[in-house]
Amino acid sequence: MSSSAPPVATLEAIARYEPVIGLEVHVQLATATKIFCGCPTSFGAPPNTNVCPVCLGLPGALPVLSREAVELAIKGALALDCRINPQSRFARKNYFYPDLPKGYQISQYDEPLGEHGYVDIVVDGAARRIGVTRVHMEDDAGKSIHDGFRDSDRYSYVDLNRSGTPLIEIVSDPDMRTSDEAYAYLTELKQVLQFVEVSTCDMEKGHLRCDANVSVRIKGAEKFGTKVEVKNLNSFRFLKLALDYEIARQVAVIESGGKVEQETRLYNPDLGETAGMRSKEHAHDYRYFPEPDLVPLRIGENWLAEVRAGMPELPARKRTRFIGEYGLREYDAEVLTATRAVSEYYETVAKASGDPKTAANWVMGDLMGLLKAEGKEIAESPVSPENLGELVKLIAKGELSGKLAKEVFPKMFSTGERAGVIVEREGLRQISDTGALEKIIADVIAGNPKQVEQYRGGKTTVINFLVGQAMRATRGQANVALVTDLFKQKLG
Repeated sequence: MSSSAPPVATLEAIARYEPVIGLEVHVQLATATKIFCGCPTSFGAPPNTNVCPVCLGLPGALPVLSREAVELAIKGALALDCRINPQSRFARKNYFYPDLPKGYQISQYDEPLGEHGYVDIVVDGAARRIGVTRVHMEDDAGKSIHDGFRDSDRYSYVDLNRSGTPLIEIVSDPDMRTSDEAYAYLTELKQVLQFVEVSTCDMEKGHLRCDANVSVRIKGAEKFGTKVEVKNLNSFRFLKLALDYEIARQVAVIESGGKVEQETRLYNPDLGETAGMRSKEHAHDYRYFPEPDLVPLRIGENWLAEVRAGMPELPARKRTRFIGEYGLREYDAEVLTATRAVSEYYETVAKASGDPKTAANWVMGDLMGLLKAEGKEIAESPVSPENLGELVKLIAKGELSGKLAKEVFPKMFSTGERAGVIVEREGLRQISDTGALEKIIADVIAGNPKQVEQYRGGKTTVINFLVGQAMRATRGQANVALVTDLFKQKLG
């Protein structure tokens, strides 16, 4: 195993090389129970309480595959445009570690659930398609917790609550060439999986974990360099930093006449460096063989069609539709499809109001601002999408001014009341009666002879002052467009 070599390669040297990056992403499926037993998957339970003979690996305990886990795995694979294999098979992946009580993981090896998918990304305005080699199911290991710093008081503990939690592993093709592309791939992957509700992808709870395989080669070379795996990257930022460091380190090793060794490394965020962990295993090191306690998994056409029919519209397609159907800008469409909940909320507002562009502004601006201030998610919004749609519709119909709507909305947010109820109770409905407005305009003209003379003398911008006086007289309830037109008629 090699020691960590500091990345002393110059930018000029790094520019002569091309990185080759592939990601292995482990995603915890959003099931209530584990993949082969009925133990709960809830996070935060006391150590070693969500366990049973199956996930403890006790002799004689037999696994029973969860149908819910399979359906979520199929959804995840379909969302990545993978081909679902009609038959897949579980295998034993043998290795020894304190948090793996069986001495093996139940995984899929040569017959995975799904294959040959892709994820589309955009980096610096350029679109790229990153291939997905395979999506396979497996159970998770437990968790080792290390405590103490000195040898005399250093302890390691094992919590097996996570043992047996259902996972899918998503293995990409080695198609990424920069850390920015890897960051974009993981971002899009997370969003898609959250959209189809396969997983919460909460990285703080370990629901999404990433290993990166990275090598470098001289630009133009066809043969890949020696691959190094960087394990357990638990944030998007650390993924990017670890890749940048590892690319520079490998270039430095090669430029100094050394040879990159195939190994597994860990990223230390405090030092900003990767460090050698162990020599890299090959598939034969795990002694894979078919799991004797589980029959092959067969996905029939009817079952697959049933799962496919329950799939929601995916974020990329929804973004395109929002731009075409609602006339949104690309940026607005991206914001409004950030999560499935946000996209569904917005679309309900757009349809209820009949004014999708104004609806987008209210959702992204006023609503998001108040939710952020209150620390709430959109699903917890006191203002239902139908009620916000009603508010936008009142503005569009000229029954409520935009200025007064800004006063009404916080009251809707704090009380949960409909816009129409607040408007009627507080007498805020916009004044669009021409007869009533003409009297107010006549009073403003009579009370401001100097400004009237300036307007008639060619200084037309003074009309903004006169309109402001009329709005003040009506407590902001007058229809601004109508007031402006009436002033122009009277002063013509």
